[in-house]
Amino acid sequence: MEDNNNRYDFEIENIIEKINKGNFKLVGLQFPEGLKKSAVRIAGEIETKTQAKTIIFIDPTYGACDIKLSDVNNLNIELLVHFGHEKFK
Repeated sequence: MEDNNNRYDFEIENIIEKINKGNFKLVGLQFPEGLKKSAVRIAGEIETKTQAKTIIFIDPTYGACDIKLSDVNNLNIELLVHFGHEKFK
């Protein structure tokens, strides 16, 4: 699957800074359908620049309100990063 999402700012450096400051070891990554092509690239960059392992959620999401909190709790994820097309306000 080709990653054509270069036009989006995923704020990866901010995420990496937060992971390193919080010393998080297990990070969940959740993407809407249109951004899933970028998931492996982003996970790899996070794992390269932090001590964290990542879990990519591939279940369909239905907007910003569809956050996988039960999965986060069951898997002992310390930080969930929920990506979207718009900046969260």
